[in-house]
Amino acid sequence: MATKKTKTAALNVKLVKSLIGRKDDQIATAESLGLHKIGDSRVQPDNEQTRGKINKIIHLVEVTKA
Repeated sequence: MATKKTKTAALNVKLVKSLIGRKDDQIATAESLGLHKIGDSRVQPDNEQTRGKINKIIHLVEVTKA
């Protein structure tokens, strides 16, 4: 029996500002999103957990719908 794949909403998160000199919790949040250096971009699911992480470092990232 074949299973259907459903598309889930996703967000493209890109690190546009440096993590140097930022608070430890902001650095940890960026790394949990897979962002390590300027220009890194990752596709993340659009859910409450991801939105909370993005809100914590919104001044460092650029977010678009994927």
